[in-house]
Amino acid sequence: MVDPSACQVTTAGQFTGTIVRFLRLLVQPQIILPLLAILIAALWALPSRAWRRRIGLISLGVLLASALAASPILYRVGGQGLAALIPEDTGQTADAIVVLGRGGPFRPGRVQVAADLWQQRRAPLVFTSGGGDAIELSQMLEAAGIPPSAIDGEPCSATTNENAQFTAALLQPQGVRQVILVTDPPHMARSLLTFRSLGFEVIPHPSPVPQELNPQRQRFLVLREWAGLIGYGVMGRYFARQVPEPSFSTSLTPQISRKLIRLGFP
Repeated sequence: MVDPSACQVTTAGQFTGTIVRFLRLLVQPQIILPLLAILIAALWALPSRAWRRRIGLISLGVLLASALAASPILYRVGGQGLAALIPEDTGQTADAIVVLGRGGPFRPGRVQVAADLWQQRRAPLVFTSGGGDAIELSQMLEAAGIPPSAIDGEPCSATTNENAQFTAALLQPQGVRQVILVTDPPHMARSLLTFRSLGFEVIPHPSPVPQELNPQRQRFLVLREWAGLIGYGVMGRYFARQVPEPSFSTSLTPQISRKLIRLGFP
């Protein structure tokens, strides 16, 4: 496991946090309705046709996003649309199981899925990724019966893009090219495309969305992922890219490195 003290706070993580906070506002009518009123007023007050067009598009985007966040029907349609982008797990073996962090409520489901895959001998290594999640996930995997020698991870990434970058920087030099990716269904499409862009062959294996999440948070999850999916596409993060050099050292042991050469368990 990468030493957390070696992690660096990135501007990408800070920017993503700002976007997430903005999206949370879209599920609060007491915020959205005054904002829309201001934008509509601006349409009449601005003399420039170009600026009126821009404000109009912004207003339409805010209205549609707020409708998705508030409507159970749009939530279901949006969630089904994200799920339709995920290919089925073919059942083949891989070099590693990669478990992405998503916060406390999501951990038990991810750990159960990853432990089942490991018990089924689908891969010799379980790799956890995510700041604030990787260490906790690794501890839970060990408690689920996976030996520490088969667990590794990085607790530095703050975004899905960093999940993919840091995982690639640490695992690909060890010969890992094919991974079983574990995350929730709304997050899977963006994660799969991002990992593929960095040279991984990805087998998606979704973990469940926690049932204890209230409807508002579930709707926010779908809204956030549609925004992320489109945003990553605009930024070109689904095209083939070079794997960056890691800014921290890997702690993969020679024992694990040897395991990764040939699929098998001790």
